Amino acid sequence: MKIYLDGKFVDESEAKISVFDHGLLYGDGVFEGIRVYQGNVFRLEEHLERLEYSAKALLLKMPWSRKEIADATMETCRQNELMDGYIRLVVTRGVGDLGLSPWLCPVPSIFIIAGKIALYPAEHYTTGLSIVTVPTRRISSAALPPAVKSLNYLNNILAKMEARQAGALEAIMLNDQGYVAECTGDNIFIVHKGEIITPAASQGALKGITRSTIMAIAEELKIPLKEADMTRYDVWNADECFLTGTAAEVIPVVKLDGREIGNAKPGPVTQRILEAFRRRVLVEGTRL
Repeated sequence: MKIYLDGKFVDESEAKISVFDHGLLYGDGVFEGIRVYQGNVFRLEEHLERLEYSAKALLLKMPWSRKEIADATMETCRQNELMDGYIRLVVTRGVGDLGLSPWLCPVPSIFIIAGKIALYPAEHYTTGLSIVTVPTRRISSAALPPAVKSLNYLNNILAKMEARQAGALEAIMLNDQGYVAECTGDNIFIVHKGEIITPAASQGALKGITRSTIMAIAEELKIPLKEADMTRYDVWNADECFLTGTAAEVIPVVKLDGREIGNAKPGPVTQRILEAFRRRVLVEGTRL
């Protein structure tokens, strides 16, 4: 595998960063996960815009133009002959000293990996996931804005470990007020009486690219959709539930905390959304 690292393509065995890089020492950096479908890099511009917004929020000045990063991303796919897969684009604060001070890291670092990912076993996309609610709360947006897609994912990792300890592959994270924020790596949607409902970003949800795609699809299909406060009770009593994310794509949920959702199998609205999503990813994006 060829990795793009600071302007050069290197073998994965040679793709190394310094132990003094603050991305490693402190999680000081930003990233994007991007999909490529049959040679179509899905919503590349939206991902790069979000990367820029995250970097700006962290006062991380990137010396590359959006076009330079886009060209590097597409060339990384070409170098690896990747027509279908997953791209990880990372920008770190760069090399500094052992203190926190980001202003002592004058040169940020960038690397791009183009490979494969399978977040959940394939059968769960037809049978649905059984998930749980975990004790770890989503970090308050007053402490760390959820819109910032930073390299520090420890909050989500702790929740992921609790899900595994409970025998589940995914988990809902609540915010400090007890409302549903998101899952450990995905946004969450429910369907209730024909209407799609999802938590607002202000509740601790990442402004997911796939999430915004689903919103556009719902409008196209004329399915009512709204952002609203959501509790576990709402999910337990939903007719359908599904999760979205770049890595997860669209995956149904059929059980939460031991309670069956709807008739305990993927519902018709979820199926319509999924089918429309699979059509859209082939045409909306940037061709290699």
